[in-house]
Amino acid sequence: MLEFFKAGGPTMWPLLLFSIAALAIAGERFWSLQTKRIAPKGLVSQVWQWEQAGQLDARRIQELRRASPLGRILAAGLVNRRHDRAVIKESIEEVGRHVAHELERFIGALGTIATASPLLGLLGTVLGMMKIFAVVSSEGVGDPGLLAGGIAEALITTVTGLFIAIPSLLLYRFFRGRVDDLIITMEQEALKMVEIMLGERERDAMAKGNKS
Repeated sequence: MLEFFKAGGPTMWPLLLFSIAALAIAGERFWSLQTKRIAPKGLVSQVWQWEQAGQLDARRIQELRRASPLGRILAAGLVNRRHDRAVIKESIEEVGRHVAHELERFIGALGTIATASPLLGLLGTVLGMMKIFAVVSSEGVGDPGLLAGGIAEALITTVTGLFIAIPSLLLYRFFRGRVDDLIITMEQEALKMVEIMLGERERDAMAKGNKS
């Protein structure tokens, strides 16, 4: 493996860094983008139970905000739950944009690695071909060992660049789809909470109007 790495020439070093970075990003995103960490099931039901029991105070909302990204979005709406729908929606959307940006963290870097790795491999190929031409022009074709070194450098960097780029691109697409799914889930949960809260408030208002 070490000989293979050395034969690839200087462009193998940035390719090595790219491979390490891609593995680190993939591991971190697999851990961070779990549904149970982003949008825990039953959170809206829990909020509704607190509301029904009269326990939905500032402390509960703060706990909800710290618990998960979905909790942050719900908390933004709950803080303004006594206002009209437009105010609640605006506060949820504002926090939702921040949450979506955080979910996309490092994914753009993974896409950059997928794009840049083949280019680095191509650069290594060009450098290897230049080495071959330099050997041929100075010593002719009589030294197959020197020619083989240049050919190896040209081929190894190309293969390495593709080997890094292909899984990085697949992971980039996977994580992009994962983030989109999580965002849709959180939007649905936030909408569900708004409908429940506003529906209950409207029913209370109607009940008070009938009494009067």
